[in-house]
Amino acid sequence: MRWAFVLQYVGILVLFLGLAMLIPAGVGLFYSDGCAPALAGSSAISVLCGAVFFLVFRREKTEHISQREGMAIVAIGWAAIGLFGALPFYISGISPFFADAFFEAVSGFTTTGASVLTDVESVPKGLLFWRSFIQWLGGMGIIVLTIAILPFLGVGGFQLYKAEVPSPVPDKLRPRIRDTAKALWKVYVLFSLAEVLLLLIGGMTLYDALCHTFTTMPTGGYSTKNLSIAHFDSLYFEIVIMGFMVLAGINFSLHFRMLQAKPLVYWRNPECRFFLVTLVILIIVMSTSVFGTVYDNVAESLRYGSFQVISILTTTGYATADYDQWPSVGRLIILLCMFAGASAGSTGGGMKLMRLMACFKFCYKELFNLLHPHSVSYVKIGGKPVSDAVINGVLGFLALYIAIFVLCAVLLASMGVDFVTSLSASAASIGNIGPGLALVGPTGNYADIPYFGKWLLSWVMLLGRLEIYTIIIFLVPEFWRK
Repeated sequence: MRWAFVLQYVGILVLFLGLAMLIPAGVGLFYSDGCAPALAGSSAISVLCGAVFFLVFRREKTEHISQREGMAIVAIGWAAIGLFGALPFYISGISPFFADAFFEAVSGFTTTGASVLTDVESVPKGLLFWRSFIQWLGGMGIIVLTIAILPFLGVGGFQLYKAEVPSPVPDKLRPRIRDTAKALWKVYVLFSLAEVLLLLIGGMTLYDALCHTFTTMPTGGYSTKNLSIAHFDSLYFEIVIMGFMVLAGINFSLHFRMLQAKPLVYWRNPECRFFLVTLVILIIVMSTSVFGTVYDNVAESLRYGSFQVISILTTTGYATADYDQWPSVGRLIILLCMFAGASAGSTGGGMKLMRLMACFKFCYKELFNLLHPHSVSYVKIGGKPVSDAVINGVLGFLALYIAIFVLCAVLLASMGVDFVTSLSASAASIGNIGPGLALVGPTGNYADIPYFGKWLLSWVMLLGRLEIYTIIIFLVPEFWRK
């Protein structure tokens, strides 16, 4: 392990993050909201520290990054951007405790959307813009972005790409990984521009349109309003945002191929079909459960039921209703959606539907083998056999996911957090969803979670965003051996 080489790349990420802080600093200056000095100061600290790391540990260029080095760069890099990304919240005094500032920043970068801010609308606009902007950067991946814009990171950068992109088998759209990163970011930017335009057409201000686009496309869920999307009470805005949440929950490689004049690519992809069919079924069940109990007509039931299902299944976390007050069936569906998550290769979190498909097919194969012990059968997705290595990786991931969820819930409960809050906060954090149930429901927040609970959930959010293995591998003794 070349630690100097690893820290050099971490320095580049921190330097890049510091420069990015100048954008919300400009927003703060424009609105004269008093947060520009905190953002500018945070930018200076980040740029200085990043430059020192880069210059001190700078080495000759390399044409190869090992798998261990790739995981180390991504894990340490994401922890570093969480620490430095917290500086604007802490220096400005919005978050008087660094644990709160770190929680808010990590929740942003990991696109979780969990917040400790009790009155969002009182926060300066420059800081709210930073809060939204970091979700947009984290959605497609800040390391994938640096691979796309810095030529020397493209060489041997596949290990970095593989360690950050949320997918059991990352798609490589181009022979060169830098070109793949560029292609993904071009699609991401194109969809973001389209959403901003549609929100502006509906009458939303440019500031709110940008902030909500920055948190829709990465399926983040931060809002500039205390009531989230419910503040606008606009069916048009809800339809636009639902549409882009669905797009963000689909593998971005499919969007890239669709833009190459392949419109049927969505339906031909088995995971995308599974995602869309699952979405429709859950919307029908949810809308039926709230009809007559919460809402008196079908239109309202469909409107609010569909928005909540799409928001949670894509792990965005927006809300237009207090689903914590809905019937037990509705709350159970919300909880199940937290675990399922969106498609692999999307900006969504959760277990990913590709893994669930592989797990279901593996279970069916095992049952089939019990009835036909001499048969030779394979797990197939889309008519193609899935290797045993991929299946083992999927099963291992799901086991670790459940184990971390249970451990986190137990630790929260041991801190005095109630049962439902412990379970839902744990599920919402590792699934990068944001709002849960009870204390952390859609009308609540994470402000009352104990001090150590916030640190715990911050690291659980990082585990979820980086697909567990990238961080937990540091606990394996073999990782440190030559």
